[in-house]
Amino acid sequence: MSRIGKSPISIPKGVEITHSAGMVSVKGPKGTLKQWVDPAIEVKISDNEVVFENNSNQKRHRAMHGLYRALVNNMVKGVTEGFKVTQELVGVGYRATNQGQLLDLVLGYSHHVVFELPEEIKVTTKADRGQNPMIMLESIDKQLLGAVAAKIRTLRKPEPYKGKGIKFAGEVLRRKAGKSASKSS
Repeated sequence: MSRIGKSPISIPKGVEITHSAGMVSVKGPKGTLKQWVDPAIEVKISDNEVVFENNSNQKRHRAMHGLYRALVNNMVKGVTEGFKVTQELVGVGYRATNQGQLLDLVLGYSHHVVFELPEEIKVTTKADRGQNPMIMLESIDKQLLGAVAAKIRTLRKPEPYKGKGIKFAGEVLRRKAGKSASKSS
C-alpha cells in the first residue's frame, strides 16, 4: 500500500471538493480544477479532509493510489496558493518580452521565437540592466505549468561549457572543462 496514498489531505477554508462519476473537482479562491480518478481508488470526503483508499492489490492500482492523492493535493494547493516557476536566460543578447499570452524570445537564432502560452498561465518578463532576463510563469495547474516551462526550456537548453541557454532559477548545471592545449616536445 502506498505511504503517500494513506495520508489524508486537509481541506483549507474556502476550498470545496466534490466527487462524482470518477471526477474530483476542487474549487477555491483562485479557480477550479478537475481530475479524473480511477474507479479502483475510493475517494472519501469528510468535512475537513479527503482520504483515498485502494481496495485492490493489483500493482497498477497500488501505484495509482499515491498518484491520485498527490494530484488532488496539488490541486488543493493550486487553488489556494498557486504555483510559480522562474526561468533565466543566460547568454549575450538573449532577451524575453511578452505581450499578453505571446512570449517573444531572442535566443541567438537568426529569428525571434514566438511562444503562445495557454490562457491558464500568467507570464511576466523582467530585464534589469546587468542581470540576466527572467521569465516568471504563474498558474493554479501544476502539471500544465511544468509542461509549459519544460517546453520553453527546450527552445535553447543550457549547454555544459559556458552555461548559455534557458535554465530554471536556482538550477545548478554540470559544467565541463573546455579543450586544453597539448604540449608538444
